[in-house]
Amino acid sequence: MRVLLTLGLVATLVAGVMGQSAVELKVGDMAPDFTLQGTDGKTHKLSDYRGKQAVVIAWFPRAFTQGCTIECKSLAENGDKIRKYNVAYYMASVDPLEENIKFAKATSVKLGERVVEKKEADFPMLSDPNKEVAGKYGVLNERGTASRWTFYIDRTGRIAAIDKMVRPETSAEDMIARLGELKVSTVN
Repeated sequence: MRVLLTLGLVATLVAGVMGQSAVELKVGDMAPDFTLQGTDGKTHKLSDYRGKQAVVIAWFPRAFTQGCTIECKSLAENGDKIRKYNVAYYMASVDPLEENIKFAKATSVKLGERVVEKKEADFPMLSDPNKEVAGKYGVLNERGTASRWTFYIDRTGRIAAIDKMVRPETSAEDMIARLGELKVSTVN
């Protein structure tokens, strides 16, 4: 009896977590608002940007992993080109803030036997350790991490594009191209 109750509780909890990812956001939907802590020591709220500038949120699975390190490197090395657009951009994960702070500041990451050199992130990384925002964006996967998806949100707060096929090596170049396609205004 106790085993059945335990299994029932586990199934309910799993269904609750998996249900968070049942959200299927589409282009044109209002982006779910969020309030998340950043590696820059600030609290970032999507609603603060409404009517002012576009926002890009690049969700990533885990700090200090190969793809995430390569993606962070790409964005850090090309930040000057991204900042030519009137956009606030972030990487976001369900990692604890402390882990993301270490990752953002790391200039090299050991991946197995090799070391990948990278620049310190020159943009905030957001942490969603309770997975609430990841659930609202539908990125929470069966492993309990975020899928590598990038959301482009226009000045009105609507989703302008969703990239579910992010290539870590060309993440920045792809982001820059998409901002141009979406006709995001440039900064003088």
